[in-house]
Amino acid sequence: MAKKIVITGVGASSPLGGTAPESWAALLAGESGVRTLPYKWVEQYDLPVHFAGEAKVRPDQVLERPVAKRLDPSSQFALVAALEALADAGNPEVAPERLGVDWATGIGGVWSLLDAWDTLREKGPRRVMPLTVPMLMPNAPSAAVSMHLEARAYARTVASACASSTESLVNAYEHLQLGLADVVIAGGSESAIHPITVAAFSSMQALSRRNDSPETASRPYAVDRDGFVMGEGGAALIVETEEHALARGARIYAELAGGGITSDSYHITAPEPEGLGASRAVRLALETAGASPDEVTHINAHATSTPTGDGAEYNALRSVFGDRIDGIPVSATKAAHGHLLGGTGALEAVFTVLALRDRLAPPTINVAEQDPEIPLTISAQPMPLGDGPQLALSNSFGFGGHNAVVAIRSYS
Repeated sequence: MAKKIVITGVGASSPLGGTAPESWAALLAGESGVRTLPYKWVEQYDLPVHFAGEAKVRPDQVLERPVAKRLDPSSQFALVAALEALADAGNPEVAPERLGVDWATGIGGVWSLLDAWDTLREKGPRRVMPLTVPMLMPNAPSAAVSMHLEARAYARTVASACASSTESLVNAYEHLQLGLADVVIAGGSESAIHPITVAAFSSMQALSRRNDSPETASRPYAVDRDGFVMGEGGAALIVETEEHALARGARIYAELAGGGITSDSYHITAPEPEGLGASRAVRLALETAGASPDEVTHINAHATSTPTGDGAEYNALRSVFGDRIDGIPVSATKAAHGHLLGGTGALEAVFTVLALRDRLAPPTINVAEQDPEIPLTISAQPMPLGDGPQLALSNSFGFGGHNAVVAIRSYS
């Protein structure tokens, strides 16, 4: 018999705020976390894109200096988010051997890698930091969370591009079902706003180039959308069995009802145009949750603001929900916080949990004219979700054809 898995804590450091409550408040207020980059390297390398969604609070301002200096920013964000989420869950007492970590990143320690390369070229091998490799490893954020919080059940890492941290949540659900832990710290983090990534994404025509209006550059579903906006940060959710949560008297936000993971096997960057792999992930999430499409009341969409990606996601959703999809409240929150790559799914899952708690679908900003080919129900203002039972989906799709979807149910 399947166990009921619940979410008891959330944490986030994002372009909208330094904590989950601050990020949520800014999102509901329709604020944008995207700004012009203040760095000399933008002009030095003649980058075509001058803006991104940098984290509102730098993680090294939150962590103690001896801790921060040994971690890449991607690991710093992981630790900040995990510590907040654990505190929000009431710092549950759990044996280290029953506490697990399912973490994710899309790129890993790119700053540590490229800073070390610059040091090698300019100052020679003796000046390269001894901790360079441990700092740049993709599993470094997971390891940092595990070691700092003494999580010894396991510490696993997912690297599935922009689907990564949603996949980490699906993994947490499965690992709890298997009895590998009683409590799991799940989430993702990314800090990849670097000259090389900005240049590379720009070269592939993936980024918006609205340098004159960075706050409105990300425009999911708009007729004039022209690409995504890079973001950074981290988000964490404390996930545990209902039995364990009730035994310790925990406050329960929502039920992590299920998840689905599939692959397009189509193209390294482009989504399968009909959304076949994405729709299968949605159906798997609903099947795992024991739910039908008719029960879904809210969707936090992947919605990156790219010309092809938004349409493919709509095709996927329409194949699952039929005409009903156009009446389900949909939120495309990347318009406000940008695309955190491997960390974005966890942040959007946090927002989905809070949407169910507050019975409010967060707004989708920056859409002056919606694409008539994508007639979803979106709003520049928060949308009420009603008083009855709620079932929400949070979608993430990544380069390489990775698709991950989680189903989250209101808890009462």
